[in-house]
Amino acid sequence: MSLLSIIHTSALHNTKNKGHGNKSVAKSVPIVAASSPISPPLVFADQRLQLVYPVIQKFKSTVTLDPLGVTKTWVGSDICSYKGFYCDTPPYNSSAVALASIDFNGFQLVAPTLDGFIDQLPDIALFHANTNNFSGTITPQISKLPYLYELDLSNNQLSGPFPLAVLGMETLTFLDIRFNLFSGAVPPQIFTQNLQVLFINNNIFNQSLPDNLGSTHILLLTLANNKFNGPIPTSLPKALATLTEVLLLNNQLTGCLPYEIGYLQEATVFDVGNNQLTGPLPLSLSCLEKVEVLNFGGNLLYGMVPEVVCASLMGNLVNFSLSDNYFNAVGPICRVLIERGVLDVTKNCIPDLPFQRSILECAQFFAQPRMCPLMWYHSFIPCKLHFHNTPLSSIP
Repeated sequence: MSLLSIIHTSALHNTKNKGHGNKSVAKSVPIVAASSPISPPLVFADQRLQLVYPVIQKFKSTVTLDPLGVTKTWVGSDICSYKGFYCDTPPYNSSAVALASIDFNGFQLVAPTLDGFIDQLPDIALFHANTNNFSGTITPQISKLPYLYELDLSNNQLSGPFPLAVLGMETLTFLDIRFNLFSGAVPPQIFTQNLQVLFINNNIFNQSLPDNLGSTHILLLTLANNKFNGPIPTSLPKALATLTEVLLLNNQLTGCLPYEIGYLQEATVFDVGNNQLTGPLPLSLSCLEKVEVLNFGGNLLYGMVPEVVCASLMGNLVNFSLSDNYFNAVGPICRVLIERGVLDVTKNCIPDLPFQRSILECAQFFAQPRMCPLMWYHSFIPCKLHFHNTPLSSIP
């Protein structure tokens, strides 16, 4: 018998006796079986999902840290079941299925860039990626996304200039890039774009507030914790009369407070703390009847704390900070708010109150005159005042 016939006969014998022969025979079976399976082809619910599948898998390969194990669900053809991915019918075809929304909020993913991912999702309408560790810049290619109307990239490590690609995106109504490392100037066109929400606080933007802020239609706007400088435009309060919160704290704003602040009659929060604003408080603040939080702390303001402001705002005020300024007088009505813990005038120049600046420090400040243009406007009150009946005897 030939050697080939012996091998063939032995193989047939071993196959017939699988599981009952010696150990060497049992080991040979898996080796033969392992080489034969072929992965079935992926079947997608829609061609649009098949198109974005390689985009997602490529992005997945760039994720260097995934503490919550999110990307483990990004497997197979059912993209709509991936964690953070949501499907819907696109506007151009009611019978189709497309990747319409991404919500990575709080996933803590680490990746060097979003380029080649977000801009390659043609049907995306919402992209939320708050609180991750994405780096790099925002690709100009996102301007080609025809349906994107919400873009939230806040709380990441993105850098570079303001993403100019969003300019002219007619569908975009919500832009949140706060708590990143963007720097330079903010293009003034963004303030007159058809946005409802613009959050750009906690970056490193460095410029004066643009004049066209007075023409904005944005409903929610935060500019805090940057390096904006120069005065507050007098047109700003009139334009933002519907805003409920005005946040300009922790910048480098200078000049005097415009009386037009009194037009912010819907505001519940007005915060310009930690800037370099000077001059007296405008009496028009007494028009902010709905305000609950006023913060002017950490500036160069001076004069008497206006009694009319304390009297008219006494009903709703929860926190009124004038700390770390140079006010030198406070009347009996405002002292009611001090006793209640509402008004903070620590570190000023008020002689009979504790925790004030030294006499020398105050004298050095007042030795350098700081005048505001059109000083008489600070006495203008653009509303009818409504005072709260709070007798001084009610001090707790």
